[in-house]
Amino acid sequence: MNYTLHQLQVYLKVAQTQSVTKASKELHLSQPAVSIQLKNFQEQFEIPLTEVIGRKIYITDFGKEIAEIAENIIREVETINSRTLAFQGQLSGRLKISIVSTGKYVMPYFLSSFVQQNQGVNLSLDVTNKSKVIENLENNEVDIALVSVLPEKLNVESIELMENKLFLIGSKGQDLKKEHHSKDIFSKIPLIYREQGSGTRQVMEEFMKKNNLPVLKKMELTSNEAVKQAVIAGLGYSVMPIIGIKNELKNGDLEIIPVGGFPIKSNWQIIWMKGKKFSPVALAYLNHIKKEKKKLINLNFGWYDRY
Repeated sequence: MNYTLHQLQVYLKVAQTQSVTKASKELHLSQPAVSIQLKNFQEQFEIPLTEVIGRKIYITDFGKEIAEIAENIIREVETINSRTLAFQGQLSGRLKISIVSTGKYVMPYFLSSFVQQNQGVNLSLDVTNKSKVIENLENNEVDIALVSVLPEKLNVESIELMENKLFLIGSKGQDLKKEHHSKDIFSKIPLIYREQGSGTRQVMEEFMKKNNLPVLKKMELTSNEAVKQAVIAGLGYSVMPIIGIKNELKNGDLEIIPVGGFPIKSNWQIIWMKGKKFSPVALAYLNHIKKEKKKLINLNFGWYDRY
């Protein structure tokens, strides 16, 4: 057998995602490149690692065992690299973070300087909805997470980063007059929601419930980008974090509709399970954030106070 570390990495990702397409995206490779590496790896075994039923890949029992071994090998290789860099006086290792989808407009700005200063750090960043973020924390699959609403049933510790402001938004040329509206406006306009499990949806529904507001639910979409495009297309209105619509407000595709009680405010927070045993990398990152967060906010989010 003459398989390579790269083939092990590709196979493991295919086994984890059960999809060549998803594996190619996570590995930043083309689908043909992943398929070729998977084929070359499979050819070194007489027993099938995968099987295709319909158009879906399934991992065989033998394939699952090989995936587990591959994961151990890759982990040991990372340990070798980490120890080598440590002896050279460099911080090294993997930093695993899970963030809610809107957090993609926030978290990179709190990561870039740390990663640039520590070239030996490998970053694993999972962007998903709040429910999956909480699941990742509970299963100890990540070091830390970024949320805008603290989980109620988890015993977590946190570092508060910055305020999260949500506004009612509509498309350019929408029917509502540019004047201040009462909260009753929500009984008259079609609202576009995020999916169940979304932090944005939770904040939105809590506001409606607190103010006893009936709403005309128009549709439910699974990402902020999808909601944004639906609003731009004139399919309805939505409540969205200002952090994700800066450019659309600037070029006039979206407009903030002034409503009593808005903006709704929460806070972006880095959280982790209480009692979590941090790796040197994760501990160094948290110390970096505590020290640098005010400077990073001023540098990257100076525009935020205008809203």
